[in-house]
Amino acid sequence: MADAILAPAMDQVPSATQRVLDAAERKGVKLEVVFFDKSTHTALDAANAVGADVGQIVKSLVFVSEEVDGLQPCLVLASGANTVDLALLGSILTFPRIRRATAEEAHELTGFSIGGIPPFGHRQQIKTVMDPDLTRFETVWAAAGTANAVFPVAPNTLRVLTNAVVTAISDSRAEDLEPDQQASSRTDA
Repeated sequence: MADAILAPAMDQVPSATQRVLDAAERKGVKLEVVFFDKSTHTALDAANAVGADVGQIVKSLVFVSEEVDGLQPCLVLASGANTVDLALLGSILTFPRIRRATAEEAHELTGFSIGGIPPFGHRQQIKTVMDPDLTRFETVWAAAGTANAVFPVAPNTLRVLTNAVVTAISDSRAEDLEPDQQASSRTDA
């Protein structure tokens, strides 16, 4: 691992990271968080930092559907190598007007900033969908509440911690489209 920092003393762990650790411990899981000098904000940054395949990086992406009774959030745990197909996600969730949450909405719903949103430990329970491609790996890496903290976890443990439904969120048929058609059917998330 490049430029890894040893875990700070318990009184120096950022409060956002502590919320993630506490949420995991409530379900009987002890996480080992790794901190870095540099940001692991993007999947590629995180993969380079931990020496993993970009597909092993868990992107925690917040989507919302604007319903009559307000925003209905959904968290997607996507493999760092994949993009989310909005039409497919909307049909799976039966949210026809689904869109990526703004940075402000994501923070309000989860309590975390984009780039450090973890898969669990949020302000409220959020319906969660997990990309089956993550299950191809023995270990995946997810954000631990800040843009420079990550933790390794087995995919099945991640599923249990998040109470996620594992289902396809990227449409492999979209890869056969021309680039301009891909852009209109998928979100680079």
